[in-house]
Amino acid sequence: MIYAIIMFATALLLLVLGFAIYRGHTGLIHDYHQEHIPQNDLPAYGREFSVGMFSMSGTFALSGIIPMFGESGGAVWASLGVLAVGFIVSFVILARVQKKFNGGFF
Repeated sequence: MIYAIIMFATALLLLVLGFAIYRGHTGLIHDYHQEHIPQNDLPAYGREFSVGMFSMSGTFALSGIIPMFGESGGAVWASLGVLAVGFIVSFVILARVQKKFNGGFF
């Protein structure tokens, strides 16, 4: 149960940050990630970056839901599998956005 609470709290935090970034608060993203992005592209960058944040939020929420169905080894491994796949998918989304708008990660 503690794991689920931690995952839900983390998912909520990422969801709130994602909505803030989506609404144009790109200052929440590290400056070096935005270094080569023209000012007029920042709103589009924030909207696309927030998709990665929403994906990560969903990953944490789903990872917190799975163990609530049981505390067997299978539920634990399924939860960890969801985390691994979710991290990879979210990273790919964020990397694609960085490459598109910033030309790279830094």
